[in-house]
Amino acid sequence: MARLAAPAGHPGRDARVSQALRTDVLGQRLDEALAARTRANREFFGDQAERLARVCHRMAERFARGGRLVAFGASPSARSDVRHVAVEFVHPVIVGKRALPAIGLGPEGGGLVEQVDLVAEPDDIAIGFGCEDADPRVERAMDLATRRGCLTIAFAPAGAEWEFDPAGDDRFVRQELVETLYHVLWELVHVFFEHRGLLGGREARPVHRTGASSFLYPFLAEGEHDLDAVVEDVRRSVVMKAQDIEALRAQTLTDNRSALLAAAVGLRADLDRGGRLLALGNGGSATDAMDAVADFRVPLDPAHPCRRALDLTEDPAIITAIANDIGTEAIFARQVIAHGRPGDALLALSTSGSSPNVIAALAEARSGGLRTIAMVGYDGGRVAAEQLADHVVVTRSEHIPRIQEAQASAYHVLRDLVERAEPGASG
Repeated sequence: MARLAAPAGHPGRDARVSQALRTDVLGQRLDEALAARTRANREFFGDQAERLARVCHRMAERFARGGRLVAFGASPSARSDVRHVAVEFVHPVIVGKRALPAIGLGPEGGGLVEQVDLVAEPDDIAIGFGCEDADPRVERAMDLATRRGCLTIAFAPAGAEWEFDPAGDDRFVRQELVETLYHVLWELVHVFFEHRGLLGGREARPVHRTGASSFLYPFLAEGEHDLDAVVEDVRRSVVMKAQDIEALRAQTLTDNRSALLAAAVGLRADLDRGGRLLALGNGGSATDAMDAVADFRVPLDPAHPCRRALDLTEDPAIITAIANDIGTEAIFARQVIAHGRPGDALLALSTSGSSPNVIAALAEARSGGLRTIAMVGYDGGRVAAEQLADHVVVTRSEHIPRIQEAQASAYHVLRDLVERAEPGASG
């Protein structure tokens, strides 16, 4: 008996099946990424909470004596953390926090050792980024800061007095843990300013402007002068903040699953066709844009290509010229006009979702035929409410440090998913 021929496949149905299978694979990868981050976050901050509390006390003593935070790093990703930690201390975004002096030193300023030699003073706090890459420039700068008398902090073995070394080989996860760590240092160092008696009586001058920030720390009692008791309260606050970011990261990667998967598939198609990723943001979000661009420019493994990406926050001459002559609302839109082409993509990072210059840039990108991806906080702001981007990822929090930490996870996962998306697909 003759065998019946199998029915021909239906092109539309086959395409839908292929898309569903591709989405399943990417979704599984996203789930794995979230699980890995949850484990790493619990283990790291569970182990390091007390040490973090004690280094906050040591940092407060240095600030009270007129010291500054001096951050340095050489690689592109380390540079983004250098800029991020400096802007957090200098420009506090939480009401009641005082501004604390900080400066970031990167490779654009010359050799790190030479810069640290010119800047660092004995009462300063030196934080080195990029030590996990065994970068000799960072290690030499750390050695000089130690000999200068600075309180030294590093995130891998580098000869620093305080070293916090996250476990694991995933550089994205390690960097996210470090970002949460220095946000926590910034938030909790202020606790000890409310307990001046714990600063050793060595306060040479006022620690800038004071503010009522005790409402942020429900465990603290007024007038406490027992160091161990305050350290225990701060330790508990570290754990609480780690739990907060764990929950917010899960919300960000779970609620926005479809948006992240679609953005990854579409961005992969754009990049494969020769498109570029443009990234932007303000303040801490500007440093996240720096980091995202650095991540896309470096292959995840030797089998992957370098991806074309531009950081629209990078050139202070362009930004300040536009801001001064036209206005801050135009600082990114003008650059999108200059660089954006049909087939490119724009990644906009905003904690509020309503920054006028971000909204203007998204509008310009859409009119120019670019794919638009927005990562926003709060309730999504105008970007989400008015659907101002093709793919919107909303981190539902009003606490800016936690929003930025969850957004870092989102764009790191996006970077990974882009390379795992099927070549030639579109979204």
